Amino acid sequence: MESIRQKQIAEVIRRQFSAVLTAEGKYIYGSVLVTITEVKMSPDLNLAKMYLSIFNTESKQEVIQMMEEHYSRLKQSLHQRIKKQMRVMPELRFYLDDTLDEVYKLDALFKKLHEEKQFGEE
Repeated sequence: MESIRQKQIAEVIRRQFSAVLTAEGKYIYGSVLVTITEVKMSPDLNLAKMYLSIFNTESKQEVIQMMEEHYSRLKQSLHQRIKKQMRVMPELRFYLDDTLDEVYKLDALFKKLHEEKQFGEE
């Protein structure tokens, strides 16, 4: 279970890293839309797991790879924004969050079932 401090730090990092991606993202991965869906902090606050939703591209894993290649630049930009709130800058790990993709697939499946049911009743 996450502590209150973990949740607070996770929210600060999520907000500030969103601003970093807005400023630096177009230089790293172009016109792809990247949003941070969730940040989970380790109990010692030394690791931040960032779950990202990526749109406007078929190669989502490549975007994460590009972000990892520019890791030091992104981490430094984030550090400049949060250095007054945290003594130690946590390590960042990027993970693909495909929850929204699954939601869209399920929604399409439910629509298809609903349409089949309507045509079956007529």
